[in-house]
Amino acid sequence: MTATHARPRAGAGGISAVRDVLALMLLPVPLLAATVPAAFAGGGTRRWFGGRGESQRVEAQAAKDAAAEAFYELDTAQRDLQISIETITAVDSSPAARKVVDDFAALGRRIDEASHAYITAVDAHDLDRDDLEPAIAARARTELTGAKDELVRVKGELDRFAQGLGPLLGNAETQLARLAPAVERARQALLGASNALDAVRASGLRADDLAARLAALAPELTKLNQGAGRHGVPETLLRADQVLRSAEAIRAEAAQLPERAAEIDHRLVSLRTRAQALTTRAGSVEPVLSELRRRFSAACWQDLQPVPEQAAVNVRQAEEKLKEAAKARDEQRWADATSRLSTVRALLNATDEAVSAAGDRLHRLDAVAKDPQQEIQRTRFAIRDAQRLAMAGRNTPDPRHARPLDDGVARLERAVAGLEGRHPDYWHFLTETEAVRQTAARVVSEIREERGAGG
Repeated sequence: MTATHARPRAGAGGISAVRDVLALMLLPVPLLAATVPAAFAGGGTRRWFGGRGESQRVEAQAAKDAAAEAFYELDTAQRDLQISIETITAVDSSPAARKVVDDFAALGRRIDEASHAYITAVDAHDLDRDDLEPAIAARARTELTGAKDELVRVKGELDRFAQGLGPLLGNAETQLARLAPAVERARQALLGASNALDAVRASGLRADDLAARLAALAPELTKLNQGAGRHGVPETLLRADQVLRSAEAIRAEAAQLPERAAEIDHRLVSLRTRAQALTTRAGSVEPVLSELRRRFSAACWQDLQPVPEQAAVNVRQAEEKLKEAAKARDEQRWADATSRLSTVRALLNATDEAVSAAGDRLHRLDAVAKDPQQEIQRTRFAIRDAQRLAMAGRNTPDPRHARPLDDGVARLERAVAGLEGRHPDYWHFLTETEAVRQTAARVVSEIREERGAGG
């Protein structure tokens, strides 16, 4: 409320001064002062208008008192609503919030107009004058009543406006209620991360990368300490959440660092042992190849020829990466150490598979050379099983299923025919039968999926 009033000249003081004057005017008057004529002063006496004249004065005074009460209630409501508006604008910068501010400013102008009319009416009439005429008292009552009615009407608009602020105000109050706990949680998380780093360093681990990440959060903590008044409530809440998550991640990684170091140490030992064992195993590949060359056609072993040399290369590379991993571990470059160990593991896995493939090849070729019928019957059973499923509940199979199964039968027959001759390619036979079984398994899977989807 911006209208001003101070006696004897309107507009010279603030609203608070008016309210103070009004409060004094509303103080209860001693009974004798209300009923006994005033004492002589300066040789004169107060003029009294009996009957209707005094009644007009009393009615005017009552109108003045009612207007003063309406003025006070409007002023109080405006002050309370101002706090609500400030709460919303501290949190919300949306178009809806900006409209609320504009609407409240427009209401403020209406309040100023009503207040000015009230103050003008109060200033215009001194109801305590001894020579107050009944007509003037009546006019004062009319003007003060009109001013009171306008104040009441504007307060009604203000109350309805306040009721419409419910959702925005509720959201703002909720965010403000979250603000202090969120900032405190972020601070505690930073403290927890700092303590975790101290504990790690006390155990002899440097954790330089974690310390750098924690130091990078210092500017964010400064902004949190500066408060929402400077950076805004939504931004501060978001910053507090980001700091919390970052600090928690640092604390968790710091807590896991001793375990991570121990795991890297264990993997270094384990992979060194495995590399040594593979070096020994790789030496057995050449005798296996010699046996394959002696007993089987070239097609059965040509693809295995590079295995001994490749195994030796892989093991050498693995040993070099192990040295790099050990150095990274000593320098506490944990990510580098882990990366090098992953490379070592991949190299050794590839070498293990290649070395094992040579021995497995010889074993499978020995078995099929002695008795190919077992492989043939196994494959035929897979085809027949798929054919039975394809015909279940049907007079004719679905071409999508029948065609690959028929192709598989023909493929098996060609593979069996290829065993005839002086130097059969047993490895081709084994790869063909394996491919036919895979085709049959795929058809079975497709049929079951289709029938399962159909209910």
